[in-house]
Amino acid sequence: MTSAKEESFLNDLNLTLEEAWNLLLQGAKDRHSPLHTPAIGTVTAEGIPSQRIMVLRDVDRDNHRLRFNTDVRVSKVADISESAPVSILGYHPAAKVQLRLTGIGHIQQHGPIAEQAWNEASLYGKRCYLADPAPGQAVTVPTSGLDPAMEGQKPTAEQVIPARDNFSVLMVDVEKIEWLYLAHTGHRRASFIWDKEAIRWDGQWLVP
Repeated sequence: MTSAKEESFLNDLNLTLEEAWNLLLQGAKDRHSPLHTPAIGTVTAEGIPSQRIMVLRDVDRDNHRLRFNTDVRVSKVADISESAPVSILGYHPAAKVQLRLTGIGHIQQHGPIAEQAWNEASLYGKRCYLADPAPGQAVTVPTSGLDPAMEGQKPTAEQVIPARDNFSVLMVDVEKIEWLYLAHTGHRRASFIWDKEAIRWDGQWLVP
């Protein structure tokens, strides 16, 4: 039997959009949420699509903005440069919801947002940015990129200081949200586009 909550999603665009943001907010806070690690897509300078899994670190619904942490030396940073289209894909099996988001990405290596993100990162998280050579570089033998003495060890605050130079944040200003809800009575699909002039989300039902 279809639950009352499910019925509301099936027929109300506003509730559907509300739940989409609630799932994203939960994804940023709960590392066990399937939306904590969505797939992020960019396009290279050669026009080749490129995807990777990233950890969703923060959701700012008021400014329809998502934050991810990244090494400034990696390929996606070059893909985005000053600003470029970014896609985000996540699926939540328990909620029966697929979310496809698109927006404009921005890389920030300095400033209050990047500084706060760095301060909030764990020592293990900061250790990742000590990799040398940089992530994605070709090597002749398997390696983590870390000094062997640091592998498997919790670093000290002093040891991770050099990693700050490689740390940055990816901010995505979301412009479109596409929702797909899998219901045994019949799927539902909706699209929400941000109208920056009217300062609102315009929703539209789609055929699943």
